[in-house]
Amino acid sequence: MLSVYPACFYKEENGYSVIFPDLNWLSTCGDNLENAMEMAVDCLAGYIYTCQADGESIPQPSNPSNINASAIANELDLNASDHDAFVSMVSVDVNAYAKEHFEKSVKKTLSIPAWLNKAALDAGINFSQVLQEALKERLHLNQPTL
Repeated sequence: MLSVYPACFYKEENGYSVIFPDLNWLSTCGDNLENAMEMAVDCLAGYIYTCQADGESIPQPSNPSNINASAIANELDLNASDHDAFVSMVSVDVNAYAKEHFEKSVKKTLSIPAWLNKAALDAGINFSQVLQEALKERLHLNQPTL
C-alpha cells in the first residue's frame, strides 16, 4: 500500500533539509534535491515501518494546500525565504521498501569440519559476519550492511 505525506523542502547552502510536519517534525536532508527526495522516501518508510512494528498509530497526512513551508520555517527558526521553501508529496510503498531495505536477516544452517569450528571459536570469530563478508566478496558486492 502506498503511503503519501507532504514534506517541506528547504534549500540551504549545502543542499536541502526536509521536514514532515505531520510526523512529529521528522526530518532528513540531502546534498541536492534528488538526494533529498531519496532521503525523504527512506525517512518516511523507516518512520512508518517502525510505527507499524511497534504497534503505534500513524498520523493521517495533511492536505498539502494547508501546509505553509515558510511559516513552518519561521516556527522552527530556519533561515528560509519564500523562494527557498516548498511543499512536495513524498510517497513510498512501505512493505516493498522494507523487504528491500529493512527486513531481518535469514538464518542459514551450514556444516564445517569440527577442527575448523574449534579454531574459529577459540579465535572469537563471528561466523555470520565472516560468511556475509565472504559472500559479498565472492559475489562482487560492496553494499553496506544495514
